[in-house]
Amino acid sequence: MTIFSCARRSRASAWGLAAGPLGAFVVWRRMAYFGDATAHAAILGVALSLAFSLSVFAGTLTVALAMGWAVAALTGRGGLAADTLLGVMAHSALAIGLVAVSFIEGVRVDLMAWLFGDILAVARADLVVIWGGAAMVLALLAWRWNALLTATLSDDLARAAGIDPGRERLALTLALAVVVAVAIKVVGALLITALLIVPAAAARPFAATPERMAAVAAVIAALSALGGLGIAWLADTPAGPSIVCTAALLFAVSTAFGALPRRG
Repeated sequence: MTIFSCARRSRASAWGLAAGPLGAFVVWRRMAYFGDATAHAAILGVALSLAFSLSVFAGTLTVALAMGWAVAALTGRGGLAADTLLGVMAHSALAIGLVAVSFIEGVRVDLMAWLFGDILAVARADLVVIWGGAAMVLALLAWRWNALLTATLSDDLARAAGIDPGRERLALTLALAVVVAVAIKVVGALLITALLIVPAAAARPFAATPERMAAVAAVIAALSALGGLGIAWLADTPAGPSIVCTAALLFAVSTAFGALPRRG
């Protein structure tokens, strides 16, 4: 295994460690469609970054945060249900981003890499951003863990405990935007949400407490990243889809394990 390959695995596993616990909240709060909207909007962030010669991380983070704020502000207004609004905004943001990319002149844009990921496009300098972003997300979740759990259980319960549910939703939106910004090169805008949801869903049969589910989800996400990159290395398959396929396989195994009768 070359040093470069080890570096690639390090980048993907770092993202997996952050995506696992965050994915648990995405599953608990039924935020899958919200994750899709944020990830799809990242393509627009890529287009803006390339057009104005900005950092892709900064562009995708800004647009992802803007999408999260817009969804939160517009949900329930105009008689639109949350899932309808998310569907409109997610696909509109993706389409606008793809159209915007086509207008950029003088820059060669590989849309497949941004949509499905390309670990080879991740430079060594991006390693600091990826590990830094992962550390930021983990630190945020650790800091707000009890408040986030309480707000997830019930808004009324959170208010009774002196916790602002809106502030906790904002914290999750920030964490999700950071994960999208650091992961778009690894798994692509169309597969980011899968790596948030699948490891968390796979962790459920092994988790008796929320803390254990978050920890197991982090391990499964990291194993998915490492295993997927190993498959991509050996079979010459796309890295992002290979990571998701590995996560799906682990989910199938965990579901089969969960279906086994327990001996008491």
